[in-house]
Amino acid sequence: MSPVRVLIVGAGSRGGGYARWIRRHPEVAEVVAVAEPRAAYREPLADEHGVPPELRFADWREAAALPRFADAALVCTLDDAHLEPAVALAGRGYHLLVEKPLAQTREDCETIVAAARRNGVILGVCHVLRYAPYTRMLKEIVGSGRIGEIVSVDHLEPVGFWHQAHSYVRGNWRSAESTAPMLMAKSCHDLDWLRYIVGRDAVAVSSFGSLRHFRPEHAPPGAAERCVDCAVERDCPYSAPRVYGRFLAEGRTGWPLDVLTPEPTEYTVAEALRTGPYGRCVYHCDNDVVDHQVVSLEFTGGVTATFTMTAFNRPRPRETRIFGTRGELYCDGSRITHYDFLTDRTDVVDVAAANDGLIDSGHGGGDGGLLAEFLPAVAAGDPSRVATSGEDALRSHLLVFAAERARLEGRVVRLRPDGPEGVRPVARLADHGPAGQRLAGGTVPE
Repeated sequence: MSPVRVLIVGAGSRGGGYARWIRRHPEVAEVVAVAEPRAAYREPLADEHGVPPELRFADWREAAALPRFADAALVCTLDDAHLEPAVALAGRGYHLLVEKPLAQTREDCETIVAAARRNGVILGVCHVLRYAPYTRMLKEIVGSGRIGEIVSVDHLEPVGFWHQAHSYVRGNWRSAESTAPMLMAKSCHDLDWLRYIVGRDAVAVSSFGSLRHFRPEHAPPGAAERCVDCAVERDCPYSAPRVYGRFLAEGRTGWPLDVLTPEPTEYTVAEALRTGPYGRCVYHCDNDVVDHQVVSLEFTGGVTATFTMTAFNRPRPRETRIFGTRGELYCDGSRITHYDFLTDRTDVVDVAAANDGLIDSGHGGGDGGLLAEFLPAVAAGDPSRVATSGEDALRSHLLVFAAERARLEGRVVRLRPDGPEGVRPVARLADHGPAGQRLAGGTVPE
């Protein structure tokens, strides 16, 4: 079977990462074209993959204007720029893999799903946590009945203090209006993952959270607009020179440094901190997304779950506790600890020991696992091979919209599983929440 021909739309951190995986697996796929407005990112990726000049595009519209020349398009643009390329390329017959979230609003998400269905193309969504070896092993344990029936789940996403500052205070996902609320931009992974692990749809959701710390009133006395000009920078844990300087000292040149500059060096990083958005004081940015949030969920059958997202922690993998009728599980991304009520025995599964070669691909192996499933599905023309189809991802997105609605309105939102997507959609909402956060989409309360 010939390798799948891939068009990369957006050559930033995610698009570049997927392209690197493809290069390491030439028997699976090949990058034949790239669309990216920034030449400093477009040209190195194109050079690495031997993309001819005529298939290097500064605008995805140039690629969409041509007859189809590839089998699949990986849409890795920013959140607010998924809709148009996805719909246009589906219309050209490209199978689609779209970064999460699909789009910022319910209507736009539904439009992308409908375009794929109308044109008969496979649509996958990058909910990469489902594809991690860790998740697969956990799902097998739950499905085996070893802990009986799931009663409740407690799931933590410890974003990490510097990651929050990098991506959600200084970075691309700092504004709910221009990208999406934090729960969608960062944590739609997690609500999708909870649905997947529990194996049920939610019937009710509530949520609380706010932008607690990264605000002007919390700036220490004497704080400047930029870290490089700040008299109190040495005492600030969010100091950009300290955070990024540590990565440089470790010899790290990929994410997050390649977001600051395409070729990270001591000089280019220093210049980016002096002039670019990543050198700004975290207390003097134009951010409005929350820095902590909790979500409470009730699933069909009375199963409950809590989800906590917080910025204020040491960066580390997600942690999950699953409580069943015959046992419990504790999972920390590298180990799964199982306690059996009947035998009073504790067993530990080392995920790394079961490494299948994908675990180092990003997101605990989820990035590689996603591509290793989606690209062969395209080659076979078999959408059933894709675990995160557009329709299923839409159900998870609608749950996120409902949770954000619950947070902004301060109430429980009840979901009615009487529509084709498992919840009944409502018209786009126009109200704004705290700190200018936009609310878009949701579900009809009972």
